[in-house]
Amino acid sequence: MPAKRTVNPLAPPLEVTRWLNSPKELDLGQFRGRVVLLHAFQMLCPGCVSRGLPQAQRAAELFKDASLTVLGLHTVFEHHEAMQEASLRAFLHEYRIRIPVGIDAPGEGKPIPVTMEAYGMRGTPTTILIDGEGRLREHWFGAQEDMLLGAAIQRLLAELGPPTPRAPLAEPSSSKCSGDGCSV
Repeated sequence: MPAKRTVNPLAPPLEVTRWLNSPKELDLGQFRGRVVLLHAFQMLCPGCVSRGLPQAQRAAELFKDASLTVLGLHTVFEHHEAMQEASLRAFLHEYRIRIPVGIDAPGEGKPIPVTMEAYGMRGTPTTILIDGEGRLREHWFGAQEDMLLGAAIQRLLAELGPPTPRAPLAEPSSSKCSGDGCSV
């Protein structure tokens, strides 16, 4: 009997009303050949503000030379009146969120936004990884450990093929110690 093979579905499209921190509208199709980390959040969600968004920003910075795109999705399923676009713009500015952020399209006649429902999200924060072929590969509800997320990203990047050469992470220092540690 042949072994069962898991086939991951294509990630649903991102149904957003507007993109912030991006000069143009974005679409998942334009990221084929790249790994996409999609971080769904609400600006009034404590776990999103304290753990999820900082983690998404760290991933964007740490993998800036890799074939990884980090996108935010502001998906509001509660406190709708408090989380309007003007409030989100101020929030992104104050918290220095630099990744592109899409505003999830509101659900018709229900509180759950369109993209949130399409992905079957249970709440925020939610982290989703999409591979280079546009397939949904990981879907986590709640904050994840950095090493778990980093390992999952690296596995998907490895599937893309050999990495491109990277610049050194830091210039050599004349001092043996810095705020990050001491060298031999």
